[in-house]
Amino acid sequence: MLLRAIADLDPNEGAIELDNCTRDSISPEQWRRQVTYLPAESFWWNATVAEHFEHNDTDWSELGLPQQIADWQVSRLSSGERQRLALLRALDHQPQVLLLDEVTANLDEDNTLKVEALIKSRLEQGLIVIWVSHDRAQRERMADLSFLIDDNGFHKVA
Repeated sequence: MLLRAIADLDPNEGAIELDNCTRDSISPEQWRRQVTYLPAESFWWNATVAEHFEHNDTDWSELGLPQQIADWQVSRLSSGERQRLALLRALDHQPQVLLLDEVTANLDEDNTLKVEALIKSRLEQGLIVIWVSHDRAQRERMADLSFLIDDNGFHKVA
């Protein structure tokens, strides 16, 4: 719910800003291009993979995908391929902030590590990432700061 609120996908109270620009001062579409939400299960609306990407320079190999995948029918993709492609699609929009909700939950260890490496490289380039994960080991590998949200509120994890 927190990520969806930050992305302005659900009604919520409060204020948020990015680079001194409040979420309410720009259109929801402009906000979501800067603050991109990637759910645990991605959605696809066009027939082929390439139709979902704005730019033609996507490096599919970063996540272990073959170059010809751009021409594949979405219906042919496995759930793991869809999830990795959804991450590449989100990055294709060149957001300033990426909101990840259990992005590796359905991936095997090898592909999880590829996703983590890709995210680390984007962090080094200045991307801000807020990542929800139930995987403690992953949080330890990836997080500079870690928080727990439970019935008692919001707590920083040591």
